Amino acid sequence: MSFHLLDHTARIWCIETGTPLLQYTGHMGSINSIKFHPNKDLALTSSGDQTTHIWQAAVNLDNLRERESDDTETEEDRAVPILRTPSCTFSGHNGPVMASDWLLGGDQIITASWDRTANLYDIETSELLNSLTGHDEELTYASSHNSQKLVVTASRDTTFRLWDFREAINSVSVFQGHTDTVTCAVFTSAGLGGEDKLVSGSDDRSIKVWELRNMRSPITTIRTDSGVNRFAIASNGVIAIPHDNRQVMLYDITGQRVTRIPRTARNSHRRMVTAVAWSEDNPIANLFSCGFDRLALGWSVQLCKD
Repeated sequence: MSFHLLDHTARIWCIETGTPLLQYTGHMGSINSIKFHPNKDLALTSSGDQTTHIWQAAVNLDNLRERESDDTETEEDRAVPILRTPSCTFSGHNGPVMASDWLLGGDQIITASWDRTANLYDIETSELLNSLTGHDEELTYASSHNSQKLVVTASRDTTFRLWDFREAINSVSVFQGHTDTVTCAVFTSAGLGGEDKLVSGSDDRSIKVWELRNMRSPITTIRTDSGVNRFAIASNGVIAIPHDNRQVMLYDITGQRVTRIPRTARNSHRRMVTAVAWSEDNPIANLFSCGFDRLALGWSVQLCKD
């Protein structure tokens, strides 16, 4: 499991032990997002220093297990490995980079910035292939489809845009379903017959589910009590929604409330919850949340099969 931090570092952790496995210190600003390559030990981080980095994210779990079983281990032995240099740096933005993602195949990346543009890069050459313009305010998020060359960008201008790279001539569609900043937008095929969908979340206190082949109006609208931050969708369609009000709520893709993550004095966020991530194959904790209280918490959520 990985977490990105405002102290300019990114860390990879062992879920079973809560032990940090690797710390990346190559950025000069806050790290705003992190994504792993679909089939390589590479991490993609976006930063307030206006750059996006690719770096080697391989860790040796066998060494960790040996260290934990060694009673003679010293403080020096327990030191977290530090990686300071990226494999590749992308620096084509004039503002903080808020999010990035790998395109289908992992040979290209998309980055989203407060300079109101999203950039498409080739990772082998670091060449800027396309700069996507049109948003009227800062971009907050970008993500790609896992089986098609489609990208969605979200913005403070209350819209999200769908960019289609499947043909030689690219196309873009603009969607105006929200009344405040769109904080997150992701593709999913979970639930509702397995059809391709796009899910958007906003500071207008709503999550909207759109059918990709017919985006005229949302097929589901989820009303919430607080602004929506970077949500995550499980394979069975359960949406974990982190909120400004310190809550994490769970809904299914049809809009039915499933539950909320319990809040106690000892085990809960004390400030805004900024992002969540599913790790469905882990028996100890399958949902993780992080917030402005500098806490990353793991939860065990009972998920029904789709």
